[in-house]
Amino acid sequence: MREPAWRRTGKTPDYRFSLANERTFLAWVRTALALLAGAVAIDQLAPEIAPPIIRIVLCMVLAVIGAALAVVSYRRWARQEQAMRNDAELPHSWLMLGMTVIVSLAAIVFAVLILVRP
Repeated sequence: MREPAWRRTGKTPDYRFSLANERTFLAWVRTALALLAGAVAIDQLAPEIAPPIIRIVLCMVLAVIGAALAVVSYRRWARQEQAMRNDAELPHSWLMLGMTVIVSLAAIVFAVLILVRP
């Protein structure tokens, strides 16, 4: 894979900040993997939690969100790295608020499903 063109712009940031940015990226990737694992676990280990169509929709939603989070986290990492290289302000990210809302909604849906399960 080629090095992105933006890596040749600006100046190399302090390696501590660059590595911290990479650790944050890896944390988001772990969260994406957890969402994917949760989708698989619900489908395979809790088939009685909801009617099949609802369970499949919930699992697909979690899987798609996990995949989207992996892509968005790379874009976030790259934008942060570019800003550091060009001595610019770090860009705002909606990622934390979005993930908070999504995980909270998923928790509420699963809590309701567990409570109403026969």
